[in-house]
Amino acid sequence: MHVLVVGGAGYIGSHMVKRLGAAGLETTTLDNLSSGWRNAVTFGEFIKGDLGDRDLLNDLFRSEKFDGVMHFAAHMEVLESVENPAKYYANNVSNTLTLLDAMRAHGVNRLVFSSSAAIFGEPRRPRIDENHARAPINPYGRTKLMVEEILRDYDAAYGLKSMRLRYFNAAGADPDGEIGESHEPETHLIPLVLRAASGRRGNITVFGEDYDTPDGTCIRDYIHVNDLCDAHLLALRALWNGDPSAAYNLGNGNGFSVREVIDAAEAVTGAGIPVAYGPRRKGDPARLVSDSTRARVELGWDPRHPELETIVSHAWQWELKTLAEQDLT
Repeated sequence: MHVLVVGGAGYIGSHMVKRLGAAGLETTTLDNLSSGWRNAVTFGEFIKGDLGDRDLLNDLFRSEKFDGVMHFAAHMEVLESVENPAKYYANNVSNTLTLLDAMRAHGVNRLVFSSSAAIFGEPRRPRIDENHARAPINPYGRTKLMVEEILRDYDAAYGLKSMRLRYFNAAGADPDGEIGESHEPETHLIPLVLRAASGRRGNITVFGEDYDTPDGTCIRDYIHVNDLCDAHLLALRALWNGDPSAAYNLGNGNGFSVREVIDAAEAVTGAGIPVAYGPRRKGDPARLVSDSTRARVELGWDPRHPELETIVSHAWQWELKTLAEQDLT
């Protein structure tokens, strides 16, 4: 089986490419390297190119026989999406349509789509399952929901089957230390905390300490990146087995507070982490935790790294490797 991975040089995409290779599948990665890294693609063929390049896609689908597509090539920063929504609608929606039409033209009808918990907006109950109301509160979340709706319509009209996987907080790194999280600028909590632990930044800012949670800080659901990749592979195989299109929420089902993340990082690294406190950020709910029962039951998904300390430990290995490489240069 041959899988096209668009956005496969990014954080989750590169881990997925490695997972597909370990499973014995052939891969081709398409990425424009606007936010990904060429050296993160450790397996298969790599093509530098843009998802919106219709001619490139048609040439690619003509020259290769793909048995499925995995789509990770989205812009993903919430604040940027508010400040520059045109960028997000152009790439996340319009370019996805270009991909879908190329797939249709060349008879490729299996897609695993990287969606987001951002489609749900403000949580209305303690754990969010697939039936939770979908009311995104920013352009990023709206682009993801739009693509989900497009995929439903393409299934009904053209028979293009899809698995729509809604992530909560992807975290951690390849346990082998070969690849990890390398966003610039970095906005995710765990790598920011670890940069403070390693000395690459002065402190970590906690936004709000007066939420209705046990320690007053926000609670989020962190899921190991490799567990996400396992779910993607299961979803792709389900499509190959003839299962219908579906949507799944992917998370641990357990929430960890900002303070708990900092405490875990201090325990793993043995370093004191300087903390500054700031006001709440607008739109930050007190809790955001998944109910992933459906993925566990229907896909047979069983996360292998649910412990916060394991997630932080793998991310710390990657931080130390990054720090060492920077020292060499």
